Amino acid sequence: CPVLSFHEWNMDGLVEMVWKYLDLTRVYTKPKGRLPDWQDPVVMPSDRCTVEYFCNKLHKAMIKQFKYALVWGASAKHRPQRVGKEHMLQDEDIVQIVKKV
Repeated sequence: CPVLSFHEWNMDGLVEMVWKYLDLTRVYTKPKGRLPDWQDPVVMPSDRCTVEYFCNKLHKAMIKQFKYALVWGASAKHRPQRVGKEHMLQDEDIVQIVKKV
């Protein structure tokens, strides 16, 4: 895909190719009762893209309080899907963490 940075031609295609080449996955957070945070995804390697790894990327103590997660996106069978910490996430999934009380 030819790219011309001066005119910004095919820059979106270049960005997508870089994501695929680096084998990274973007996962978005969703606080309860609010819209997903589309500006700041959590970036993880595709081979370690579990809900547990996602929680550890946010905060190390979060997994101790983890109850379940709600997932929207390609890895969910229905929207939202209630999942455990072993669930494998896919690129551009949205995750809401529910903690123990």
